[in-house]
Amino acid sequence: MNVIDLLATSLNRSDDKPNQDLADEIIKSKRTDWVKELIENLNCKDKNIQSDCIKVLYEIGERGAASMIALYFETFGNLLESKNNRLIWGAMYALDSIASVNPAEIFSILPAICKAIDHGSVITIDGGVSILAKLAAKSEYSETAFPLLFEQLKRCPAKQLPMYSEKSVKAINSGNKNQFISLLSDRYSEMEKDTQKKRLEKVLKSLK
Repeated sequence: MNVIDLLATSLNRSDDKPNQDLADEIIKSKRTDWVKELIENLNCKDKNIQSDCIKVLYEIGERGAASMIALYFETFGNLLESKNNRLIWGAMYALDSIASVNPAEIFSILPAICKAIDHGSVITIDGGVSILAKLAAKSEYSETAFPLLFEQLKRCPAKQLPMYSEKSVKAINSGNKNQFISLLSDRYSEMEKDTQKKRLEKVLKSLK
């Protein structure tokens, strides 16, 4: 069976359940040929097929099988310049999962990731910040990645800061700890909800 026939669009479904089930099946059966087919159809003229394909691909990564899609990191990197926002943030999510298993490959396309963060939607930025945090947590990439991450923490909307700070904890070390704590303390007054304040307080407490 052709993998495209199993996508939600092909099944005349408006929900993502078929795509999630397909991701599970690909992982379970180790169908690397289906992964390749999904990659090839990211250029399909049907945008619904494109959307389903990127959905299945990043779901594979988020389900702990990022190694199955890591080979195609450059393809995902190129998608960051797409005019289709669904492909952009979907590619960023795929790259985020790959960063957990092959950070060197993701670091090699960092300029494209940063460009997408600077011009992307909130959901694209969310994925990008997660990538920066994972790279900054690696000693060999921290010198480059942490300043980029810190800049995002400085300028992000207040409502995003709790989530971003939680993602960033993994990148905090003795050399940048005080800088990080100072930033969160300075921006604490911007939090409008008690839940936001509590999340920041929990991050700060974890660093003491």
